Amino acid sequence: MPGKHAPPARRNAGDGREVDLLHYIFSRSDLEELRGQPKKVLAAIDDYVENHNRLMNVGPHKGAFISKLIAERKPSVMIELGGYVGYSAVLFGDAVRSNGGKQYLSLEINPENAAVANMIVELAGLRDFVRIIVGSSNESLIRLVKVEKYISQIELLFIDHWKDLYLPDLLLLEELNVLKPGVSVIAADNVIMPGAPEYLEYVRASPTQKREILGKRKLSQSDNRVDNGLTKESAIDPSRVVGNPNLVYESSIEMFEWDSGRRKDGVEVTRVIGEDAA
Repeated sequence: MPGKHAPPARRNAGDGREVDLLHYIFSRSDLEELRGQPKKVLAAIDDYVENHNRLMNVGPHKGAFISKLIAERKPSVMIELGGYVGYSAVLFGDAVRSNGGKQYLSLEINPENAAVANMIVELAGLRDFVRIIVGSSNESLIRLVKVEKYISQIELLFIDHWKDLYLPDLLLLEELNVLKPGVSVIAADNVIMPGAPEYLEYVRASPTQKREILGKRKLSQSDNRVDNGLTKESAIDPSRVVGNPNLVYESSIEMFEWDSGRRKDGVEVTRVIGEDAA
């Protein structure tokens, strides 16, 4: 097994470590033992993180929490926003499959990360179950709902991409009318560190409070991703989405600590439980 792996641990992502992960995985002496074994693939990635370079993965502890949620909800289709190198796609895709689901959709904007994820997913034996979609999350969601008509309701959604897009993408899903009372559950990672305060304020608010929040937000430019504006396949301009404040949410946070309690983060779990009359 190689003893050195570039680059040095200067950042958390985007400096070549994602591709280096592939070199590490595919040069392991036990590579053949990993094929078709999701848990062994995940353990190999965890080993890379522990001994070489940090990666922006959900990790085993938060991953176990989300996996329990999957076992509880048993979604037919689960979607994640922010696939990165495929760790969560392998972990949660395997869990969805084990609980009788039919597909896991992983949305990733970075084509290089998506290519890495595809190889990791294939190694784990999940290529026929996990679909990795390259593109901005809003455009991909619109395409899945309006163009492909593949998604009519969100059963379980995992959000783990750019934190300032958590709320805009939630509002888009509201406007697409795929968040259904008694059905839809959303798990949002990293809401404490680095934090998603606007998202937390919104999902914890009453419909009346959400209307006030949206009123203040209406003229702001909070959705600043580069996506060429209005998608050709859709009549929705993602930068002008107003959402549906009438949806009633029940939201709570699961906290996690590491480094002997010096670092903390949380996963916000939001359940759609009703809808107020407008």
